[in-house]
Amino acid sequence: MANMDQISVNLWVKMEPFIVGALQIPPPSKFSMHYLRKMSTYVRMRSSEGYYPHLSWPMWRHIACGKLQIEKDLAWLYFELFDSLVERTSEERLEWAEVISSCATEEEAEKQKNKLSVDTLQFLLFLYIQQLNKVSLRTYLLGDEWPNPRSKNYSLTGESTNQIKNWNDNYQQDFIQNHLQDLLELLLDPDQLTASSHSTHNSLMSPEAVRALGFLIEGCVNRNSTVHPLHALALWQPLHAKSGYSKISKAFSFPKLESWLRACLTGNPFGTSACLKSGKKLAWAQQVEGTTKRAKIACNTHMVPSAHRIVVMSQVYKQTLAKSSGTLEDTHVKIHRCCESFIYLLSPLRSVTIEKCRNSTFVLGPVQTVVHLHSCDNVTLIAVCRRLSLSSTTSCTLHVLTPTRPLILLGNLAITFAPFHTHYPKLEDHMGRTGLATVPNYWDNPMLVCKENCDRNVFRLLPPSEFYPFVVPFEMEGDTTEIPGGLPPAYQKALSQREQRIHIWQKTVKEAGLTKDQRKTFQVYVENKFNEWLVQTGSRQQLDSLVLPAAGSKQAAG
Repeated sequence: MANMDQISVNLWVKMEPFIVGALQIPPPSKFSMHYLRKMSTYVRMRSSEGYYPHLSWPMWRHIACGKLQIEKDLAWLYFELFDSLVERTSEERLEWAEVISSCATEEEAEKQKNKLSVDTLQFLLFLYIQQLNKVSLRTYLLGDEWPNPRSKNYSLTGESTNQIKNWNDNYQQDFIQNHLQDLLELLLDPDQLTASSHSTHNSLMSPEAVRALGFLIEGCVNRNSTVHPLHALALWQPLHAKSGYSKISKAFSFPKLESWLRACLTGNPFGTSACLKSGKKLAWAQQVEGTTKRAKIACNTHMVPSAHRIVVMSQVYKQTLAKSSGTLEDTHVKIHRCCESFIYLLSPLRSVTIEKCRNSTFVLGPVQTVVHLHSCDNVTLIAVCRRLSLSSTTSCTLHVLTPTRPLILLGNLAITFAPFHTHYPKLEDHMGRTGLATVPNYWDNPMLVCKENCDRNVFRLLPPSEFYPFVVPFEMEGDTTEIPGGLPPAYQKALSQREQRIHIWQKTVKEAGLTKDQRKTFQVYVENKFNEWLVQTGSRQQLDSLVLPAAGSKQAAG
């Protein structure tokens, strides 16, 4: 048996629930502890009616719309967002896509949704962590939400991370430490609470509740690289005295459990801070002559379990960067402060956050959970993704294929949505691996999440007359030779008409009977016009910088 003196347990806050699951907006006012406590009691009292231990969509819809007074679309958004965090196989995701896309009416789709359910206790914790992006009146007035060099939330790249907290592991740890009692009390059975819904020193917590808390916390023993679920550590015999587990009551002492959690909680060894501090530095980007900006790209993929893979990319400037590699696969990617660049990440990805980038184009492999754009200007995004969300972006064009409605959060202006319009040889293989199908596709039906602060005029759908397909300029092995799912009819018609006009023009030139000198003069004129267009559109820069990745396979395939 292990010697207690030799056992040291480290616990940390998992990043994925925050990166993927916490919407970058203040939560509905009724997601407060007061109402979540009421919900916690309500669901347990109706365990035989589809509320507990699993909460069905109809029951959540009843609570959300009837008691919390939020709209049905928003209720479904939170339910669906939580579901994206649940471990499912790609086959299960594709089967659900087929079921929903085969529904002829909204009523049929609703019947299918009615069959879905989520873990009740984990869902309560998920609703609680939406407060991550809550701005209190006090912090707003005192300025704590704004950049502060003395704040511990000042990141290693020299930027304040207060404004988008989903990637800030220091903030997440503070959030859980500061709200741990609330989180634990949400998980207590009603008979373990006082009349005012608080715990006592005699309160007992069930192993099922501790298992649910594993949604947010995990750990290891003696700094070993093996990651264990929270409940496995808490129930481990040598730790019973500290975690407060009793074999007699088959439950945990609330105060002992809370004390043990607080004592063991530490920084996430697989988080952003650790990645930037001790992760592998990648020489994917070039240093551009005449600039002081130095690209910083780091990853932890060589040293962490597969569920914790991160790539952080900052300050890529005036260049083309193209990668399709094992280093990228299934990673959470953060792209920060990139400017006047073309970035191709052609691998299946777990999530992508693009923050404070401008005048750049991002072409992504299929993204299994979410792509979030924050504080970007004049960015073009081309991606297949489960979800797209936008906050504080201006003049961005989004060519997406997505089975969920794109989320327009706060502070956006002049957004253009357009159909997904490219392909690369491994695209369909990568889509299959991430559980993403070609239908349903809601690229053209965005959701204004903050209606009271949003004007429907913040976005438009790209007119077919302005539509051009996009070519990925790299050779790879694979079977995909066309845009998955094709183009919407109006856009396909516009392309066909344009091709027909080109054909007529070529025929006219051919039949014009030009002399050799006239043909040469005409050819020079066309080339000059084409070069002018390249410069005006910024395509000249992309062509020039393509020399680097195209010259050898390392840049494109490494």
